[in-house]
Amino acid sequence: MGQPESREAEQPPLPPGQRLQRGWPVTHYGPVPKFRPERWEFRAFGATADGDKHCWTHEEFAALPYTTVVADMHCVTKFSMLGAEWGGVRTTTILELAPPAPEATHVMVWAEYGFSSNLRLEDFAAENCLFATHRSGELLTAEHGFPVRLIVPHLYAWKGPKWVRGIEYMTADRRGFWEERGYHNLGDPWREQRYSYQEEPGDGPEL
Repeated sequence: MGQPESREAEQPPLPPGQRLQRGWPVTHYGPVPKFRPERWEFRAFGATADGDKHCWTHEEFAALPYTTVVADMHCVTKFSMLGAEWGGVRTTTILELAPPAPEATHVMVWAEYGFSSNLRLEDFAAENCLFATHRSGELLTAEHGFPVRLIVPHLYAWKGPKWVRGIEYMTADRRGFWEERGYHNLGDPWREQRYSYQEEPGDGPEL
């Protein structure tokens, strides 16, 4: 008889330097914002195809097509959560409803308290990139980003902010909140792009 496979052999591969996390730790900078549905809106602005700002109330955003994806989350603090089910609105839905101008190359994702994170347009448009409102069929808690957080499974989790309020299309890259404070501009966990000192030419905005 053959030897049983080890538990390690059953575990999917993790990005370098990561460890498997069974639960879902709460990690964020600053206080948890208070949700006021009557004041909440999601905006798409900047270099839009029609030059206009597009807005959705919370009720309108909740009525957009809902989908689920199963995807991993890799935190720069070195924990990885595998195979989570996320539900919400695909980023491609927003791109279709409020398309960027042809010259747009990047997106700045804006969240409460002026928090921001920059993404290349192709990263933002990835098939499993999602504005999540649910996890495992349940609404997100406030601590985990309710009412909306961005999930970008192929990048470190700081690239997907909690408490998202909108996106800005940009014709040139510029750094977001953590990128201005020493984190890598791209944030690929499989290349272990954690910090700005690891950046190579072309990884960040031109000075």
